[in-house]
Amino acid sequence: MDRELFEVAVKARQNAYIPYSHFAVGAAVRAKDGRIFTGCNIENASYGLCNCAERCAIFAAVKEGVREFDALCVTADTPQPVSPCGACRQVMAEFHIPKVYLTNLKGDCKETTVEELLPYSFAL
Repeated sequence: MDRELFEVAVKARQNAYIPYSHFAVGAAVRAKDGRIFTGCNIENASYGLCNCAERCAIFAAVKEGVREFDALCVTADTPQPVSPCGACRQVMAEFHIPKVYLTNLKGDCKETTVEELLPYSFAL
């Protein structure tokens, strides 16, 4: 596991806006240049307007001009490492994120790839 990404993701989780599910998720993505961008899940009464932690982190990086990444870590308070939704998997595929760390607050980790998470993705 990438300890630095994990710790940053855990911290980002604290900012989650979760008045409906009460299920906080944090994510951290590292750009190839070493910068780390974070995200947390943000809910809305109109559920389709919610955004996941993984996409918040990736979109924050893209907003700053980043297009190349080394790794992403996502974490939540789950019995096993948390798994990204399909939309997040597709966004990870779009940006070819090579390493993905699925974790929980206990520090359990499953290292995987976007190809394993989303075979046959739509990607450039």
